[in-house]
Amino acid sequence: QAVTLHTDLGEIKIELFCERSPKSCEVRGYRKYIKAFISSLLSTFCVVIATSCNCCSNILLQNFLALCASGFYNDCTFHRNIKGFMVQTGDPTGSGKGGTSIWGRKFEDEFSEHLKHNVRGVVSMANNGPNTNGSQFFITYAKQPHLDMKYTVFGKVIDGLETLDEIEKLPVNEKTFRPLTETRIKDVTVHANPFA
Repeated sequence: QAVTLHTDLGEIKIELFCERSPKSCEVRGYRKYIKAFISSLLSTFCVVIATSCNCCSNILLQNFLALCASGFYNDCTFHRNIKGFMVQTGDPTGSGKGGTSIWGRKFEDEFSEHLKHNVRGVVSMANNGPNTNGSQFFITYAKQPHLDMKYTVFGKVIDGLETLDEIEKLPVNEKTFRPLTETRIKDVTVHANPFA
């Protein structure tokens, strides 16, 4: 399954996955994925996430997909943007200190040695220490092996890398890395929405 982030700069489609995780993701002979599209003012990109499976990221995916389906991420800014590293979003307050899970509390990390920050476009939960996942997530601009086993990987960009390119080019405050021009997720489309 996947989601599309509709941003001010375009769309980003994200594949959500749990393949190669310690537990099987096979469901009736096939892998289930959710595609999500994130749209911004400039473009849209797509991220894919695996759901309905017994895998390491099941709790995380329940949280992410429920937040997407509920409109939680609508109007969230990309509040931290570090060229060559990553862009972060998912905080409705826009401060980088807000956001919560669907349970109203932080939840545990879900690592897999097979899911790594090994390419541009990897999607992971942001945290401020072990087991502090909420709603914030980030997308890498390049491989970042030092993040492996510290941040839970749950998807990758499968369409809209040109939108990611545009976001990476945004001028930022040199101290806070906040974009000088506010760029938002306008809304999120969940493909094969399990919550509909």
